[in-house]
Amino acid sequence: MQLSTHLSRPCRHRPILGLLTLLLACAPLAACSSDSDDNPLGIGTFDPAAMASAKASESAAAAAASASAAASAEAAGVVTAESLSTDRYIVTYIPEDLDAQQTEVLKAFINYDQVTWNIWFTGTGVENAQPLMTAEAYQSFKDHYDPIAGETVSGGLRVAVISALITSPDPANAKAEVRVCSDQADLNSFDTSGQENTDPETLQGRYERIVTLIFDGETWRTATEKTLSTNKCEA
Repeated sequence: MQLSTHLSRPCRHRPILGLLTLLLACAPLAACSSDSDDNPLGIGTFDPAAMASAKASESAAAAAASASAAASAEAAGVVTAESLSTDRYIVTYIPEDLDAQQTEVLKAFINYDQVTWNIWFTGTGVENAQPLMTAEAYQSFKDHYDPIAGETVSGGLRVAVISALITSPDPANAKAEVRVCSDQADLNSFDTSGQENTDPETLQGRYERIVTLIFDGETWRTATEKTLSTNKCEA
């Protein structure tokens, strides 16, 4: 199967302070415990279980904070490589300091790329690509898809977005170009009977592509796609 294009992701102290100071200073971090009757100085004793519990609580809190930050960023409309990724479509890089229009182009491209890759992954749903492409681009996509309809692809890919540029800001004829590197090294293809038919030379490469999108007054649609190089870019 040839899929190189769609149209054709401790405790530190100075030794001089002595053991007593070391134990007292580390007590809050080491999850220590003490017994006033047996330990009149109140020096904590090391409790491995308590320490493990404390570390687990810290890890859970950090994970919750990270998830909360990601949710806040998403709610605020902030786009990140992580927010654009799925389990098998990993976005490894996006350009910084994109303006609002460039961000919309980026999101439109990622949506198009993920939907069309899902068609190759599952061997179904070609009609889902139609709203994301111009009529000519969709017809070209179907011309490539129909002869191998039902064939599937396994694995995942990594995509680095090199640039997202507005090439024509005229509202009546707005155009944009997205340049990407797709690393398909982990992909394998299968025919309709489930037999593997992977062609490493046409499927498992690193492809630098440039995708042209146009704005039709309502949404950005993919118009053309061209491969610029093979096995030269990094994702």
